[in-house]
Amino acid sequence: MRTIILTITFIFSLTNIFGQTDEAKLKISQLTGDFYIYTTYNTYEGSQIPANGMYLLTNNGVVLFDTPWDTTQFQPLIDSIKLRHNKSVTTCIATHWHSDRTEGLEYYKQQGINTYTTFLTDELSKKNNKKRAQFLMTKDTIFNVGQYSFEIYYPGEGHTADNIIVWFSKEKIIYGGCLIKGADAENLGYLGDGNVLEYKTTLEKVQKKCPDPKFIIVSHHDWNNINSLKHSIKLAKKLKIKNS
Repeated sequence: MRTIILTITFIFSLTNIFGQTDEAKLKISQLTGDFYIYTTYNTYEGSQIPANGMYLLTNNGVVLFDTPWDTTQFQPLIDSIKLRHNKSVTTCIATHWHSDRTEGLEYYKQQGINTYTTFLTDELSKKNNKKRAQFLMTKDTIFNVGQYSFEIYYPGEGHTADNIIVWFSKEKIIYGGCLIKGADAENLGYLGDGNVLEYKTTLEKVQKKCPDPKFIIVSHHDWNNINSLKHSIKLAKKLKIKNS
């Protein structure tokens, strides 16, 4: 009987340990090949909101797309990448000026990581007292890092005036940041810095630029559903009609 009780207690303790993944401050999961999604959390309007970012393993180091929203996870993220892959983060690119994308830029710059935003993002970051990058892009830019190539593309105003996406044309991956919402989203989220009339046109430019994507990574929703861009366009169309 004592053995049975001890066994049940042991199983229960394991359940408690391994069942806490929903409460983890940092989650990392493989997207495909050398592409990984990392998720941190922050509180917005009283709720815990996930913020997805991405990193890419290359022969010349790791490229980080956006930074953790949770300020306690800047170092744990790069430590986890080093431990898991034995590679260091060398580059970080933020996709617009909001804190859920830029908060770690100065920290990573201090760690010797090359940080990038567009010139427009830097102007808005400066104006709104947000963290700023070391290097600025004045136009759409193709990065060649190790064995990978990807394009930074500015399609126009939407979620913010400066939102960019990252397009991996060979792998057919769109990293959409906060511009694209999840396929289960009921609306386009926070629009206080957005352009409700141009949002639809901007998303349609992304759709034209990035044909037949295999993966679309969004910031605050499930990134497994490939219909996120089409759904976002429908939401933007309704929003434009409502505000016209």
